[in-house]
Amino acid sequence: MDSPNLAVASAQVGGGGMRKSSTLICAPIVAESVAMMVVEIGRAKAAGADLVEIRLDHLKVFNCNQDVKTLIDQSALPTLFTYRPKWEGGQYDGDEKSRLDALRLAMELGADYIDVELQVAQEFIGSIQDKKPEKLKIIVSSHNYQETPSVEALGNLVAKIQATGADIVKIATFALDITDVARIFQITVHSQVPIIGLVMGERGLISRILCAKFGGYLTFGTIDSGAVSAPGQPTIKDILHLYNVRQIGPDTKVFGIIGKPVSHSKSPILHNEGFKSVGFNGVYVHLLVDDIAKFLKTYSSADFAGFSVTIPHKEAALKCCDEVDPVAKSIGAINCIIRRPTDGKLYGLNTDYVGAISAIEDGLRGSLNSSLVTGSPLAGRLFVVIGAGGAGKALAYGAKQKGARIVIANRTYDRAREIADTIGGQALSISDLDKFHPEDGMILANTTSIGMQPKVNETPISKHALKSYALVFDAVYTPKITRLLKEAEESGAIVVSGSEMFIGQAYEQFERFTGLPAPKELFRKVVESTS
Repeated sequence: MDSPNLAVASAQVGGGGMRKSSTLICAPIVAESVAMMVVEIGRAKAAGADLVEIRLDHLKVFNCNQDVKTLIDQSALPTLFTYRPKWEGGQYDGDEKSRLDALRLAMELGADYIDVELQVAQEFIGSIQDKKPEKLKIIVSSHNYQETPSVEALGNLVAKIQATGADIVKIATFALDITDVARIFQITVHSQVPIIGLVMGERGLISRILCAKFGGYLTFGTIDSGAVSAPGQPTIKDILHLYNVRQIGPDTKVFGIIGKPVSHSKSPILHNEGFKSVGFNGVYVHLLVDDIAKFLKTYSSADFAGFSVTIPHKEAALKCCDEVDPVAKSIGAINCIIRRPTDGKLYGLNTDYVGAISAIEDGLRGSLNSSLVTGSPLAGRLFVVIGAGGAGKALAYGAKQKGARIVIANRTYDRAREIADTIGGQALSISDLDKFHPEDGMILANTTSIGMQPKVNETPISKHALKSYALVFDAVYTPKITRLLKEAEESGAIVVSGSEMFIGQAYEQFERFTGLPAPKELFRKVVESTS
């Protein structure tokens, strides 16, 4: 059961008009006073939420009769009342009878939804048998903060929740690995009743976006980033405008960036904006992956149509593909995987070096009288690559193709030696870089994460050593101008930022994903506005 075919019956997702997804967006309201809650409800509506979850357990002072009435009367959106006890991960640790009385009162005063925990659901639903208003829906929830159980255990849990008389089933589990989410998708797709299936934690983020594809009843989005009521919640703004959740339907193709870490990546902004601009039915997500072979084996259906691959998976990804582009094979690393629609086979390629090498060539051409340069301005130059991972190999290979002489500098000398021998070049330990200047006018390319946010004060080479270089390139693109580039510019070198490589590699990936020309101007604009 670990490798579900996540095909969805279209009938499960209602549609109509511009909005493909019937999945509602719910904003958790976790303010400490009723007055603040009312303000937050207004903000949730302005942000585009469909309903609000009023978390009574977060109130510092709670006057039941008066406060529940105020919240219902003054809410600008449909209300879901939750009074979560400590034993289910909430804040309330008082008397059970008072807690359930408050939920019954919310029901009587006109709440749209009540969330009650599985442990007390049978008793609670029994107590309101004849009093339940027609419009009220009871959500019966189960939270597992430790793990995501097996498909079989989840199926039994759904049956158990249904048996209480729930109108809507809610299961929230925790992701120890991104493949855990596939089990929740499988349960969601096959559920005969309305279901909310969410997986907490950063590895579970896709559950909160792709539930719109697999027929989930609702997803939670926060009004402000950081103000989460459960780990891993995205903002309403991201749900609506970054991932365009309203446009996700059963036939939406899923793409994403596989990495660890991955949350810093701007690829989802770029590709989702691109998809939107050309009217392509796809969504592109962050994928925090620990084991890429396991990930690709689990998400093996045609729904998952292509991936970008970043640190540290570029070399392992190559081994997972059925077929690899010859250039990528020489490099020994890929940064893009396409699932062929004809046979479902995985095809790997490397678009990294194309973007970087052309940006470096453009930088050099700009400084030379280009009418005098025939062929590549890299020909004959000494090209020093810092880093011996996938990106380092890709750049070294690309520069070698253009006629440059290659030096690989790495923390572990043996690894540098290994790659230098394969490509045909020199090897250095990174600690020797400061003393290395056999000639002037060299090219330096940093392909490590040294200097990336949050460690922006780090640099792989001292400033005085930069005088020997005509051009310095840094693959790091957050921040756009790293300490390395700043000091290189002060030393008189031409500088090329990682955003150039990032844009270049993204063009080709977009075209491979969609079969359409990349919106290059839009990509530039997006990168400039987010850097």
